[in-house]
Amino acid sequence: MEVKADGDDHKVAETAYWDTMNVQMVDAHTVEIIAKKAGKTMLIEVDTISPDGRALTQLVKDTTEAETVTIETRNRRVEKGPAGSHAISGSWRAYKTNRSRNGSIIKYKCTAAGFSAETPLGERFNAKFDGGKYPVEDDPGGTMVSAKLLSPDTVELTSTRNGNVVATKHMSVAPGGKSIHVVFKDNEGNTTMVFDMQKQP
Repeated sequence: MEVKADGDDHKVAETAYWDTMNVQMVDAHTVEIIAKKAGKTMLIEVDTISPDGRALTQLVKDTTEAETVTIETRNRRVEKGPAGSHAISGSWRAYKTNRSRNGSIIKYKCTAAGFSAETPLGERFNAKFDGGKYPVEDDPGGTMVSAKLLSPDTVELTSTRNGNVVATKHMSVAPGGKSIHVVFKDNEGNTTMVFDMQKQP
């Protein structure tokens, strides 16, 4: 994607969540990005580079939910940008992510027949273990989910949009049932995240 950093809305290839992008260089160490869909703001990202140019903090406000979800990601520099370019230029590697509580709590239910999930913000799905695709309610992207029971303690979820697989989530409950080990593969971003979810009291 290539967008002029002039603070104006520019048409970009339409995705499930945006069709315009607005990029502005706030100062020598800060860039703001605003993504919209049909004129509605869907995401605001503020990228801040440390004074020494070695660290990047990305603060994202996801406004697609009933309440804004905040995601902070910390990155280390991998490669410098061209001489004379803005401090954000170059390659970065993420190493730590924090989500606001309203975006990190989810309720799961698994039976012999299927798997369901619900967030406090309204997104939910109820997928049977029959290979079918089931809609994620309150998702502006129109995501569909299919569920597969791999073992008594392991479930695999596959997300699709417009018939294309966009992500898979492999979830294994740890002995004792106090945590879930998750391997999440994002096909659109070509990334893999591995993390553990802790059971809430």
